[in-house]
Amino acid sequence: MDTELIEHGRHIAEKMLIGNGDELGILGSSEAYKQVWARDSMIAGLGLELCQDDEGHLIHRRSLETLRQFQSQLGKIPHNVGLTNIDDPALVALGGRLGAPANGKRAIADTTHAGCVDSNLWYILGHYYHYRHGHDTDFLRQAWPSLEQALLWLRYQDSNECGLLEVHEAMDWADLFSNRYNVLYDNVLYYAVWKAMGHLADALGFPADEYTRTAEDVRRKINILLWVGPEEPKDWDWVHRERQEWLYPLRRAEVELVVRPFYLPYMGFRDCADRFDTLGNLLAILFGVADARKTGLILDYIHSTGLNEPFPVRATYPVIHPGDQDWREYFRVRNLNLPHHYHNGGAWPFIGGFYVAALIQAGRFDEARYQLAKLVEMNRRGIHQEWEFNEWFHGQSGRPMGFAGQSWSAAMYLFAVDAVRRGAVRVFDPEGGWGLAAASR
Repeated sequence: MDTELIEHGRHIAEKMLIGNGDELGILGSSEAYKQVWARDSMIAGLGLELCQDDEGHLIHRRSLETLRQFQSQLGKIPHNVGLTNIDDPALVALGGRLGAPANGKRAIADTTHAGCVDSNLWYILGHYYHYRHGHDTDFLRQAWPSLEQALLWLRYQDSNECGLLEVHEAMDWADLFSNRYNVLYDNVLYYAVWKAMGHLADALGFPADEYTRTAEDVRRKINILLWVGPEEPKDWDWVHRERQEWLYPLRRAEVELVVRPFYLPYMGFRDCADRFDTLGNLLAILFGVADARKTGLILDYIHSTGLNEPFPVRATYPVIHPGDQDWREYFRVRNLNLPHHYHNGGAWPFIGGFYVAALIQAGRFDEARYQLAKLVEMNRRGIHQEWEFNEWFHGQSGRPMGFAGQSWSAAMYLFAVDAVRRGAVRVFDPEGGWGLAAASR
């Protein structure tokens, strides 16, 4: 592992990340996505809080304040907030900018993907690690009513009151993909949100037991519904008594799939998907939804399938082709979701950062160092120059295909470097009850 090159990349990543900050908070990238995107900005906060420049902490705080300012009356956190009349090549469908020319320059919330549920999820987690880094109780107390309202909005997304979120199709980070209903990624975050709210409530002197109990209930139900195999024996009497709507899809998965070494990406109405969702499974390891046995199976599967080749790591396996059950014609939008592209099997550096962190969380330190070295080369590779910290890469060729200067690519590189150097994941640490410490309960 070339420590000098890693440090050089860390310096460039921090400079780029700080440079992407503006009056509203952290923008999606220097080249496009020139708004404060809820999920992107909160993931970027994991790196901003690690910057040696104190401006990183302040930029993350501004992102939190901007999102709170535009929270709806029902508690919904906006998909993104940006200034009008700023040229943005990513906004093709909107004419290349937010707002009409006559509106002048002002901040507005974009409603293109207004129903995305992970805005609320990451918003709450963003406050958690803002507090963990700065222990700013005054800021947390000021934000607490907004956090409670954001959580209440999420609870109403559990339409059948099963304890898990029911998510509309393409309504999270994979906003051009056909995951739906009880989605792994969103519900793993939902577990983390309840757990984080318990920590934050305790920090403010509020009762925390309900948050902690609910987190464990979410974790238990994710494992019941989305893991297929002997590692998670089913209590069929409980399912029949408490969650009869789960009987059909669970029985179907048991008969048709028998066993899988990963969590399924979603369970729908009498239906499920048989493919590997990389980010959802990695977050299950990072937060502690997965126990040691499941963690090992997931990470071994990534290695066996070569999902970490040529760069860490591709978003899904196997990819969806035209004619497959989950293929949608909207995958063709902007040429994005063809096989091995974008959400449909493209490789994302920010997911690579979570991969390195999950390896550290699992105690696979040598593999984490090896994958960090590959993540260095990934972020170093550019379309026009070195160290572009590009958005996403073709799943087979490993060539960059997205917009350069991505905040979350740079941020998760910083997070991965920090995890490898410390031999432990910051914020979502065992001392806080995360990772295998949570799963062992």
